[in-house]
Amino acid sequence: MFPGVSIQTNTAESEALSAAHMAGMTAQQIASVPAGAETTSSLDRYLVEIADPVLRENLAREIGGMQRQFGLVFERHHPEGIRLPKHAVKRGSKVVISTVNGKPNKDSAFYRVHKLNRDESTALLVDAEGNEAIHPIESLTVAKEFGDIGYPGLRKLSEIRNGDPDAPVHTVINGENYHALEALQYTHAGKIDLIYIDPPYNTGNADWKYNDRYVDSKDGYRHSKWLSFMEKRLLIAKTLLKPTGVIVMAIGDDEHHRLRSLSDQIIGEENFISSVVWSGGRKNDSRFISNSADYMLVYARSRETLVSQDVRWRELKPGVIEALEAAASIWTAAGRDHAEATKQWRAWMKKFKASGAATDAVTRFTTLDSSGRPIRTDGNISWPGGGGPRYDVLHPVTGEPCVVPSRGWMFADPSRMAEEIASGRIYFGPDHTTQPSGLTRLEDMDSQVAESVFQRDRNVAARDLAEVLGDKRFPFPKDRTVLSRWIGLIAPKDAVVLDFFGGSGTTAEAVIRLNAEDGGTRQTILVTNNELSKADDTKLRKAGHKPGDDEYEALGVFHHVTKPRLETVVTGVREDGSIYSEGLAANVAFFELTYLDEPEIVTGHAFNDLAGLFWLKAGGVGGTVELTPGAKADGFALSESGRTAVLFTPGRAKALAEKLHVTEHTISHLFIVTDSEAQGDEAATHFPGGITVERIYGSYLEAFQVNRKD
Repeated sequence: MFPGVSIQTNTAESEALSAAHMAGMTAQQIASVPAGAETTSSLDRYLVEIADPVLRENLAREIGGMQRQFGLVFERHHPEGIRLPKHAVKRGSKVVISTVNGKPNKDSAFYRVHKLNRDESTALLVDAEGNEAIHPIESLTVAKEFGDIGYPGLRKLSEIRNGDPDAPVHTVINGENYHALEALQYTHAGKIDLIYIDPPYNTGNADWKYNDRYVDSKDGYRHSKWLSFMEKRLLIAKTLLKPTGVIVMAIGDDEHHRLRSLSDQIIGEENFISSVVWSGGRKNDSRFISNSADYMLVYARSRETLVSQDVRWRELKPGVIEALEAAASIWTAAGRDHAEATKQWRAWMKKFKASGAATDAVTRFTTLDSSGRPIRTDGNISWPGGGGPRYDVLHPVTGEPCVVPSRGWMFADPSRMAEEIASGRIYFGPDHTTQPSGLTRLEDMDSQVAESVFQRDRNVAARDLAEVLGDKRFPFPKDRTVLSRWIGLIAPKDAVVLDFFGGSGTTAEAVIRLNAEDGGTRQTILVTNNELSKADDTKLRKAGHKPGDDEYEALGVFHHVTKPRLETVVTGVREDGSIYSEGLAANVAFFELTYLDEPEIVTGHAFNDLAGLFWLKAGGVGGTVELTPGAKADGFALSESGRTAVLFTPGRAKALAEKLHVTEHTISHLFIVTDSEAQGDEAATHFPGGITVERIYGSYLEAFQVNRKD
């Protein structure tokens, strides 16, 4: 179709749009438009000239029905697929031929396994056209294609409990992010406060894969492949955001303009907030311009909702905390002597300003008030432009009228001036011969609006990650300090933060550290994969290792970087036993996205892989519910110090309710295993209001299907 992308904005489309507007009119309304009336396009003029109102309406409707796409137009490439190397090849499996004569196969076509030979060493494959071929089992990899119905599960790998038992658990999922997003539509539709993603920048340097193939600058379709890849994920991500939710997307020059256009179409141009520019250092080897800028595109789910709720993003001014603490210390050390404290304060502020740790917005507060708090006394309280009111304002010491500004007072009503004086917002000089001014306190002016351009050395992030892990394992990680700043600015302290391009895990570390700093209870859901760098992939394949092998998987980003990083940050101990820090109070659970078959779900054999999804829907607090022999005998199970209960046998509802009452175990979600609505409804009557009750298996098969064509 198109080897790249294009923008359509032609006259015919404008006329079609105008005709579409007319198509929304009734026949009487169209007929009432007088012939020759002033219109906005040539099509409008032609329609108005038609005397028969029915014909005019029919033509307007037909023209308005023409589907002409405005904005970004790109090829939507053949469906993506995901390789499942750990899944056994079975009859009926969909597969790709991963190797031919021991070498990687460049063909990404999908095949169906028609049958296996007796010793299961070879398989008869059938392609989309019905052609048959026999291939060795060892050369095949099970795969799922976009459009193949599947059922996801979350298999718990491990967890760290180093925080409050009732605190939300940070959830890290190893799996394909599109399918993880589909699963999250069940657990978190409309529940996410902030999405932060750092998708592949598509620089042409083979930094990302499409259909298991690295995309480089020689691929003439690399931009439309990237847009096709991003479109499917953003469409789902939008459904996960709260009405007040926000999405922040980091991107480079290669795709910034395309991502902006794509986001305008999917999220809405009216919901665009800003394109933030991050300058990360100089590139002196550049031929023309040292372009060190990356971007963060910021969109609201509904900008109108944010405005209607008077949401404002503010952050502390740099240096304000240090200044307020220093002022309090100096005031105490000076024995509350105003003259001495002021002298020491100005000396301290001079050094503080020279350090560059604060802006003028803080360092201009060079005066202390009578209680030792930093103030400014240069506020202009005269009438703008002149001609303002003139009335007496008495000096609090001499009792005489003060000098009136030449332009008059800025407060028209003397009673308003009296309110300002009483609240301490007016500064008086030593006597009435000096003109009063406005007084502001640093503690009242401690916040500011973030600017759309900021600077921070990009190399800091790599050094920080290497310090955590004890060696350098991951190139170009995100900067946790930058992420902490913007997450703290945009999201509330109890936010649910999603990153479905989780990479090395910076977003989760940033949230964990931010919670430790300000006492927040933010929860991260981080989705990453276990891809290897191209260099490691090539080296391991040459050594005879392939995806699915332990040696291969061990060097993937999830197992080699993300998981050990977060374990080290929380526990303070590295993989090799060396000490990194004292650790942080947080809970983290690691899961692997699995793919289940319908029979496994219906028969109950896959429950432990489903438990993670039910736990996540219940808020991700405490432990998951697992199907043990004892729980099966009881007919129910409770999550350890969690909010979830599962009723395996509806007839045991009363017994579960009694146990909850006796043990004072509070739950928020109850999942009842039954395909009978009547059984589910009757079982639910034993539990108090406020508990969300949901049947599973029957509803699960409908709600959790992933990889759907729609």
